[in-house]
Amino acid sequence: MTQQSLETKTTAEDAGAGTLPQSRRPGGTPTSLRPPAERSWLDRYFHITQRGSTIGREVRGGITTFMAMAYIILLNPVILSVPDAAGHKLDGDQLTTATVFAAAATTIVMGFIGNVPLALAAGLSVSAVMAFQVAPEMTWENAMGMCVIYGLVIVLLVVTGLRELIMNAIPLALKHAITMGIGLFVCLIGLVQAGFVTSMPGEGGIAGAKPIQLGTSDMLTGWPVLCFAVTVLLIFLLQVRKVPGAILIGIVGGTVFAALVHQFAGLDKKAWGGLNAPEITGSIVSTPDFGLFGSVSFSGIGNVGGITVGVIVFTLVLAGFFDAMGTIIGIGQQANLADDSGKMPGLNKALAIDGAGGALGGLAGASGQTVFVESTAGVGDGARTGFASVITGLAFTLCLFFTPLAQVIPTQVAAAALVVIGSMMLTNAKHIDWNDQATSIPVFLTTVLMPFTYSITAGIAAGVIAHVLIKTVQGKVRDIGWLMWVLSAVFLAYFALHPIEGWLGVN
Repeated sequence: MTQQSLETKTTAEDAGAGTLPQSRRPGGTPTSLRPPAERSWLDRYFHITQRGSTIGREVRGGITTFMAMAYIILLNPVILSVPDAAGHKLDGDQLTTATVFAAAATTIVMGFIGNVPLALAAGLSVSAVMAFQVAPEMTWENAMGMCVIYGLVIVLLVVTGLRELIMNAIPLALKHAITMGIGLFVCLIGLVQAGFVTSMPGEGGIAGAKPIQLGTSDMLTGWPVLCFAVTVLLIFLLQVRKVPGAILIGIVGGTVFAALVHQFAGLDKKAWGGLNAPEITGSIVSTPDFGLFGSVSFSGIGNVGGITVGVIVFTLVLAGFFDAMGTIIGIGQQANLADDSGKMPGLNKALAIDGAGGALGGLAGASGQTVFVESTAGVGDGARTGFASVITGLAFTLCLFFTPLAQVIPTQVAAAALVVIGSMMLTNAKHIDWNDQATSIPVFLTTVLMPFTYSITAGIAAGVIAHVLIKTVQGKVRDIGWLMWVLSAVFLAYFALHPIEGWLGVN
């Protein structure tokens, strides 16, 4: 390629990213054509010029990614605020610190070692499994131990090459269904936490009227529910306008609205369900509270049963691993880091860091860390290297000293983001061939049973079993694969766990 054509190519790339052409040296030589020896160590280490980027673009892309995913600082503590099997709840300030620290550490590691513009934080799907599937079975210390185990399992899968076997075994449609089901599940959690949907104790069941209702007595009541509805609408409107950081801006706007309501309506903390109230009672700056770091225990995990533990680990792997695979490949293609066949250099390294993030998240007490699809915001703003991830991680690090601000966000306002995220996860429906019942039936069962049973595992299990049975009836046994047979056997045992325990004499 000639010097003129290379210069033209670089200028076109910058124009496509919405920036001005790269700066030139005083002598007139394009910055992109500097010999490696004349480039800064930062440029050489991250291959910034080599990938057609600049330090300025990487900084801007890193900040954009942070703005797009900073809502997790507020949202993850809300999800993990449920009691465990012993009735113990995690401290809110410690949860916020753990969430920020884990996101900062894993994102910086991804930047320096993976050298790709991917940011990590607590995965909503993983946190949902931890809060509503794992914690009710054991203590939070044991639950975080399970998170460490799942992260190490992912690393092992990547190192041994078993990743490809699992990816090939699970049908693509079921992978999309898992994401869709978790989206509906997360949406339901948000609606319930906001008080937009409530249960009807003693009135459900076969003979009951209905298990859930709109608000209380089929009516929306209370200012907090209004704040939730306003926040949801605000975020959706911002997204329609393609405003960067729409979720975070929406949460901030909803909090401001809630603070005004709180002040002029004369509400107290009880009006907000005894949860976070939109008021500042002390300093907004504080020392990070790392009280949850290292609160991990493996001693009581075996008490819930080997089959249950195996299913939980498998569910966590599904919740974090497959989403990460698709996200990394998708962002790699958007950043022009993948080849024509979709393979991205250093993919296994990025996946290994993602798996290690699961273990680190459990150790920190923040749930498993995974690659965020919001990284596409930074890539769209020009990020092409790991230096952007370092910037994102440093932005998270600064937030460690402002954790009290997270306590100002009402739970009802933060819950709005769950509904929005759920809607985003449902976009995977476009990849499903709904006219093919062999595909649509397992997808349907997987998707709807997650929210309807309040169990992610139940949805995955039903989808896998249905897929195997349908393929068998169609006479396509060879299309199933031995690993799917193994998974079906495990999930059948999961559904039949009660009678199996009875036969084995287990109390």
